[in-house]
Amino acid sequence: MKKTRFLLAGCGTIGERHARLAVEKGVLVAVCDIDEKKAKAFSAKHDCYGYTSLKDMLRNEEADAMLVCTPNGLHAIHSISGLKAGLHVLCEKPMAISSVDCKRMINAATKAKKHLLIVKQNRLNPPVAIVKTLLDKKKLGKIYSVQVNCLWNRGAKYYQQSNWRGTKELDGGVLFTQFSHFIDLLYWFLGEVKTVKGFTANVAHQQLIEVEDTGVFSFVTQGGVPGTLHYSTNTTNKNYEGSITILAEKATIKIGGPYLNTIEYQEPVLIDTAKLVAGNAANQYKGYEGSMNNHARVYDAFLQVIAGKQKKYVSGEEGIHSVKMIEQFYKAAK
Repeated sequence: MKKTRFLLAGCGTIGERHARLAVEKGVLVAVCDIDEKKAKAFSAKHDCYGYTSLKDMLRNEEADAMLVCTPNGLHAIHSISGLKAGLHVLCEKPMAISSVDCKRMINAATKAKKHLLIVKQNRLNPPVAIVKTLLDKKKLGKIYSVQVNCLWNRGAKYYQQSNWRGTKELDGGVLFTQFSHFIDLLYWFLGEVKTVKGFTANVAHQQLIEVEDTGVFSFVTQGGVPGTLHYSTNTTNKNYEGSITILAEKATIKIGGPYLNTIEYQEPVLIDTAKLVAGNAANQYKGYEGSMNNHARVYDAFLQVIAGKQKKYVSGEEGIHSVKMIEQFYKAAK
């Protein structure tokens, strides 16, 4: 069976995870990064070609798909370049940092007749998946309200590792970089938001970043469900909590833990946690932890989609919703 040939754009922290999976699931043909040292190190480690120019890589190498692991603000231009070159694209979260760019990406995929998929690995967390099933089957009855908490730690060392982090142009803000998965799940569970009120602040990183480190919001979804969102990167020393609590007619359920990795509370008991498949551990990066390590399952879905054996995972048409919602939160904060 022919192996999928991958190109990779972005030899940073998340790029390393993708490079390992590309080698495991197919063939990593070439990588690209404007930092020549990173490109050389990646190409040597993974036995592939290394480029400092995306244009050169796309012109010189034959492949089936491109992995976009560059800074947030470059996701759109790099994804579109890959699609125009006739490649399927798997783009890391966030899809982009503006819905206008998301639409450009979707249009490029449609024109090229190629698949554009977005990494949303938290949808694959066992507690998240089973709550989604309960919602789809109307087992919770009327949803009364929802609470989303995203309380992590990102200190000076994190921002000093990469000069794009914390910038308005390439990072875009904490909701894009740290917590876009939570906004995606809010959309996946309850749909887009209609009304938003709240504020953001930079209370602990004033000398480090151009964006916020804290946000507190209230909102109402388009389906009429009121809710709150509290996020921060200021917890002491380590990540504290990533949770979604749903108060409904027939049950109250909290998906908790630092990474939406446990059923922390349910009344009455609707989920047999003893039979719940154990989730993977959190992603381990240089000096910090991220969301759940479900990237291998994302790749399996991506390969099924481009082989025509599965209709969809998270397409661009699906991924744009969380970007639109983040724009609504930031607009309300202004």
